[in-house]
Amino acid sequence: MKITMLNGNPNADNVAFDNYLRELSHHLELRHHTVNVFNLREMDIKYCVGCFSCWVKTPGKCIKKDNSGDICRAYINSDLVLFASPVIMGFTSALLKKTHEKLLPLVHPYLEFVQTEVRHLARYEKYPLMALLLEKGNDTDEEDIKIVSDIYRRDAINFKTQFCFTKLTSDPLGEVADEIDSV
Repeated sequence: MKITMLNGNPNADNVAFDNYLRELSHHLELRHHTVNVFNLREMDIKYCVGCFSCWVKTPGKCIKKDNSGDICRAYINSDLVLFASPVIMGFTSALLKKTHEKLLPLVHPYLEFVQTEVRHLARYEKYPLMALLLEKGNDTDEEDIKIVSDIYRRDAINFKTQFCFTKLTSDPLGEVADEIDSV
């Protein structure tokens, strides 16, 4: 399976989080998965300004020159994308959130009704499965985890895919790898 990990850890001093992802990546490679990790804090990712150029002027591509095109290519060519982040003030990091927003070119601006809701049309035939790996902070509670998971679950609907699971960095590596194997 081709797996893309988006490391949304904004804090280079949070070595434990980065080490967990590194070890998880190694663990998955030993299980014969292909893993591509993007360390987002080391990349040039500009904020989406909602100009809609990715739909109108440069269909499928952000007009801003940054690394989001590399992420979009890896994303759409993956079987599973793992969004990974510490929980900061009840949500994923701003770094992961702005990167997630830069995936907008992967869907069409055109809309359709799906089960009484309006959804974007797919730009591609296949989209990767989505999953979350979160690190709880001192002030993180179960409701925070549920809210983040629910938002990503709803977003998966817009991206024509399924949301598979939410795991925590407090979970053993083998358990997270087993969860990935089972999708």
